[in-house]
Amino acid sequence: MNWDQIEGKWTEVKGKARSSWGELTDDELTQIGGKKDQLVGKLQQKYGLAREEAERRADEWADGL
Repeated sequence: MNWDQIEGKWTEVKGKARSSWGELTDDELTQIGGKKDQLVGKLQQKYGLAREEAERRADEWADGL
């Protein structure tokens, strides 16, 4: 699934994001709203990942949807 599709279906895939990244709160997931850059930023913040690693994980997650 590409990021435009994810953004459009965020309410449907938000639960999958929650199960993949349990450190993210419901409020943070709502704030992310399916935007890749927002998700990457939160992954960096919560998990201490480098930007490249956070982007790789976000893309792998999106590819698996």
